[in-house]
Amino acid sequence: MASFIIRRLIASVFVLFAATFLMYNLTALAGDPLEELRQSNAPNKEQLIEARTKLLNLDVPAPLRYFLWLGGLFRGDFGISVQGQQVNALLANALTATITLVTTATIVAIILGITVGIVSALRQYSGFDYTVTLISFLFFSLPIFWVAVLLKQYGAIQVNNWLGDPEIPIPVVVIAAIVAGLLWMSILGGSLIRKLVVFGIGAVATAGVLVYLSVTRWFADPTIGIVVYAVLAIGTAIAITAVSTGLHNKKALYASLSMAALGIALYYPAMTSFLNGMSLALFVGLAVLTIVVGGVAGWLFGKPDRGPVIRTAIFTAFISAGLIALDKYFSYWAVYAASGRVRGRPIATVGASTPNLGGNFWVQGIDLYTHLLLPTIAIILISFASYTRYSRASLLEVMNQDYIRTARAKGLTERTVIVRHAFRNALIPITTIIAFDVGSIVGGAVISETVFGWTGMGRLFVDGIHSVDPNPVMAFFVVAGTLAVVFNLIADLVYAALDPRIKVS
Repeated sequence: MASFIIRRLIASVFVLFAATFLMYNLTALAGDPLEELRQSNAPNKEQLIEARTKLLNLDVPAPLRYFLWLGGLFRGDFGISVQGQQVNALLANALTATITLVTTATIVAIILGITVGIVSALRQYSGFDYTVTLISFLFFSLPIFWVAVLLKQYGAIQVNNWLGDPEIPIPVVVIAAIVAGLLWMSILGGSLIRKLVVFGIGAVATAGVLVYLSVTRWFADPTIGIVVYAVLAIGTAIAITAVSTGLHNKKALYASLSMAALGIALYYPAMTSFLNGMSLALFVGLAVLTIVVGGVAGWLFGKPDRGPVIRTAIFTAFISAGLIALDKYFSYWAVYAASGRVRGRPIATVGASTPNLGGNFWVQGIDLYTHLLLPTIAIILISFASYTRYSRASLLEVMNQDYIRTARAKGLTERTVIVRHAFRNALIPITTIIAFDVGSIVGGAVISETVFGWTGMGRLFVDGIHSVDPNPVMAFFVVAGTLAVVFNLIADLVYAALDPRIKVS
């Protein structure tokens, strides 16, 4: 494997050198970076042209200028932009904005897309499957700029108007209840009587929750509370155990329930005390500590087969802790919405943050999330379609294989057949798409960044092209190209890990 990785990296280095040479020359020869100065009426026009020519080495032919840029690259310097700014600083700001925006959207789209695709495959030709297929094709065909504009109108402006008096109309409650009942009925399936029972329970439960949220004006001052938190934590423990190991594995169930119980015990101390003086470093530290505690609990409960138990306990601990953090964010929602900079309109339409907002860690976190909400949804809606279709098709192909029929004939439970045998092999073709998408994260989302006013990697690239400025373009190209090569290599290694028949040599 080591020799394979070394060979791939050496070949990739030569490919990157050739690609950067072509890209630099194509950008440099695409126009005249002095055009705006030549058309200027400034009295010192000639001096400005001479200064920019000297600053950017424009008197050197583009093929030779590439090697000057390459020498700076080896020193970690991407050069100067046309506007005289350090490209390193522009790259750092753009990279931070893009990672914040696109990473969140990509991870959520992957999780939702694969999950919905798997459920759709398991309920093939059901109402749920047809609905998901229709929605997937619809989202896949929508232009993202149109989706982004609609989200700004109806997901921000109209929602902000509604938040002034967050009452849910009765027709909306009825329609949502019917849709929820149909959704659960399609997912769970079964006989007609079972479907009708599931429909009734889902519709009544949804209607009850929506009426409660409307009557209590929950959206004006949201909270989870200890009772709801306890129900969610215990339900999460049972659900994760059922999927991860099956409820027959009592050790995994006890480990996950112990994590839920620990979360319930720490709810009030966390909400009233040690989460108050929060900082980013402490927040990350607590997240790591949560994973460690879950791992230790799984190790203690899991002997002799500790692996599945540790995995189950870690997931339960992480989600239980995340619910506490979410409730802490909720406790500052009213403060954030009523602040002088937000003025009761919390869902943002432009930019990555509210200028001069102030506030503590939780208020700043809410501000980041409200600015991320719409562009993240826009990217998710487009990406969700492809992940759903690929995961559905891949799982259907695997479920028709002989070894799946053999596993069922041996008497294995349906959960074991799907999770342990079918799902793992269905991930192999999806790995390619995920690897390329993750590797292209830093490429940014040019249209989304433009519509929502984010200055990320996509904007850096486009602005560089428009101003015929090779240095920002090459900064983008080097980072994006390097990550594409690395994640392509990672995809090959993951293939070998998922499928023992594939040898990396």
